[in-house]
Amino acid sequence: MTRIAPVIALGFFIHPLSLYASPTSYSINTQQTTIALSWHAFGDTSKASMGKVTGEITLDAGNEREDRIDVTIPLTTLEASNSLLTFQMKSRLFFDAESYPNIAFTSSRVVALGNGHFRVFGTLAVKNVTRPVILNAILEGKNNEFSDTENIFLHASTAISRSAFKMDSFAALVDDTVTINIEIQARPHQAT
Repeated sequence: MTRIAPVIALGFFIHPLSLYASPTSYSINTQQTTIALSWHAFGDTSKASMGKVTGEITLDAGNEREDRIDVTIPLTTLEASNSLLTFQMKSRLFFDAESYPNIAFTSSRVVALGNGHFRVFGTLAVKNVTRPVILNAILEGKNNEFSDTENIFLHASTAISRSAFKMDSFAALVDDTVTINIEIQARPHQAT
């Protein structure tokens, strides 16, 4: 019996510490996070961007079902290629920013695919519509290691149907598919 205890203790030192680590929480760095939208309209590619993104990311190396990403995007920050398009996108024709000032994403599961690649399952809430979405994501930390002292970087993309979110104005001239590219920088929560 006295020989078993040292073997068990040695096992804890040999296995990666991340297997026994508690979840690490990060706050999205609002100044270093952007959302870019693109779609085809009138025979060309149109673009818009949004900023001032807020939210939290929680990573649990020992249990991917506990990983969480929650993001809120204020529509006041939406900027398109010109002021008329910005106005139209914020109006009732599309986002109806006056009635629905924020877009929200909440993950339900983050699945590791290897080499820093992930598939993020969740729901996107736009206006009064919530739909499931899947993001393809690459998560980077310093030297691809995640800690409670280093910033992380999340690059994610997806495509959605704008008509699925009740934004189908100008359907004959504007493509239904909108590509979303997300660049998030997040910093660890500071101990209080």
